[in-house]
Amino acid sequence: MAEGGGDGKAGGGTPPVFISYASQDAAVAAALVEALERHGIACWIAPRDVKAGALYADAIVRAISGAKAFVLVLSESAMASPHVSKEIERASSKKRPIIALRIDAAPLTPALEYFLSESQWVEAQARNIDAAYVKLIDAIREPARAAPETVVAVAQGTSAGTASAVHPKSRRNWILLAAGLAFAAVALAVLLAPKFWPAKHTTAEQPTTAATNVVSDKSIAVLPFADMSEKKDQEYFADGMAEEILDLLAKIPSLKVIGRTSSFQFKGKGEDLRIIGARLGAAFVLEGSIRKVGLRIRVTAQLIDARSGTHRWSDSYDRDFGDVLTLQDEIAAGIARALQLSVDADESPRQRRLVNTEAYALYLRGLLAQDQQHLDKLFEAIRDFEQALALDPTFLRASEALARAHVDQGFDEDVLSHAAWQQAREVAQRTLRIDSSSAPAHGVLGLVHGEEEFDWKAAEAEFRQALVLNPRDSVTLGYAAIIAGARGLKPESQRLFNASLAVDPLNPYVQQHLGQMLMPAGDYAEAQAALRKSIAINKAFDGNHYLLCRMLLAHGELEAAQKEIQSESAADAKDAGLSMIYHALHRQEDSDTALARLIRVAGATWPYSVATVYAYRGERDKAFEWLEKGIDSRDSDQLEGIRGDPEFAALRKDARYKALLNTMNLAE
Repeated sequence: MAEGGGDGKAGGGTPPVFISYASQDAAVAAALVEALERHGIACWIAPRDVKAGALYADAIVRAISGAKAFVLVLSESAMASPHVSKEIERASSKKRPIIALRIDAAPLTPALEYFLSESQWVEAQARNIDAAYVKLIDAIREPARAAPETVVAVAQGTSAGTASAVHPKSRRNWILLAAGLAFAAVALAVLLAPKFWPAKHTTAEQPTTAATNVVSDKSIAVLPFADMSEKKDQEYFADGMAEEILDLLAKIPSLKVIGRTSSFQFKGKGEDLRIIGARLGAAFVLEGSIRKVGLRIRVTAQLIDARSGTHRWSDSYDRDFGDVLTLQDEIAAGIARALQLSVDADESPRQRRLVNTEAYALYLRGLLAQDQQHLDKLFEAIRDFEQALALDPTFLRASEALARAHVDQGFDEDVLSHAAWQQAREVAQRTLRIDSSSAPAHGVLGLVHGEEEFDWKAAEAEFRQALVLNPRDSVTLGYAAIIAGARGLKPESQRLFNASLAVDPLNPYVQQHLGQMLMPAGDYAEAQAALRKSIAINKAFDGNHYLLCRMLLAHGELEAAQKEIQSESAADAKDAGLSMIYHALHRQEDSDTALARLIRVAGATWPYSVATVYAYRGERDKAFEWLEKGIDSRDSDQLEGIRGDPEFAALRKDARYKALLNTMNLAE
């Protein structure tokens, strides 16, 4: 599977520019595409532009053949990627102009030196990205005029002189554009945890890690609205109003909208909006308030330029509650006008018509409960969504939310995953009967095909369909990343995680789950970095310290592991870590006691944790016994970790291990 490129299309028949990149550089590639398309240059990049049902290899061959130019994100990762090498070779054979955006100072390999030879270099400052863009755009539009002088070389953290030590020589009008790390347009690095989207015992925490992405002029974060009602009992409506407006804005193709998980991290914090914008990588921040009295609502909203703190737009509205969807449309349209954007809503009038006000209120209450991610709140959310659907069986948004709430339960260690996956499948299928183009429903089915059925082809097909319908759906991107990681497709998983974070940069679930994917892949340093970022975003988020403890134990750092597990907030995860630590300390009675507590509390719903302890203690038969239970319960942790988690290294030559992998349709 190719790491970059795609099968896309350019508007108005204009040949697109093919973007080639290694999966590790997905953030840079996404920022590059955003910049070029903002200047009217159509781009072609995978997976965004791969048509549903198309084979990646065929798609890439066709895309390069039909491209106006070939733009390479050149880095050490790209030079190590066989997929990128094949793409470059194909572009060369088709005599496509090749433009390389160099983002680090790694020396060219002999193969790349052959293709990227005889170029002249023009020095550029890494800080002056706009000037670099101008030269790149000129080179794409008028290659004959731009070459051979239009080569911009500033590798990250180096001087132009250091970069030019590569001494490239160009056979054609090649352009090497090195903008450095300052160009990269993504915030934090990554996605999720032992139990992904939802995590139990989670409370909102002030994020402490700033986003590091370059801020696009067309980017916005929507903060939760303030409840100004006299009784302060309309929080569900205030949050729901913000989320519904966020979803409407996300339908504007040229607008980057920060995901709700990141935006809602700032709920009730009273931060300076300029700081919030910087942390989220958003040029604009929308804030507002609602006041509800009986069936009348008053909403105020204001758009703030987060770079200067100045007001760009504001308005207030008085409506009957039954007109709430029209009100949301008006607010979204007002913001679009203020940002000089055109709105192309893709929802039918039926989908945007409020059929039953009580059903809509229940839906908003469910969203608030679901956001809190406690087990009892998830049950409450599911009840609210089900009641909303009982009042209006065609309520698409409620059905989509219900399907994702069941997925949340599947990742929660207090609920039997097997049952949750089945319920999620049933609701997603019902959702598609309401609207066959529901991207969230296709995304849920993709996850269920993987987690419940181990059917990777079916999962890929559903994810592909979901991301064609909505390529910026951070939740579906996260689901797809989990399944790719479980299959051992590390580059693809990282690319999907990065794409999810480009939309939702302060998502602790994403960071944690990235760490969980990297650990069995053997990349402990990057795994620990991702988990530390998750902790920095939300210190109360559980599972991070347990995972860090396990990695430290694998490296024999017993004292550090002891310290780490003491910070774990989830009692069952803490007992799992303590049982392993006590075993390492030869305190077998204490190890047995902690393990007994773990089995009593989480044995039915999180059997993989028990299997992990037994494997660490060298009790193979017990470990396999609990791994079998993990398959029966469809424990998501087992699917994601069994192929590489360090505790199971000694079991991998056992025939029972191979049989387990075969049952899960996983390769060794």
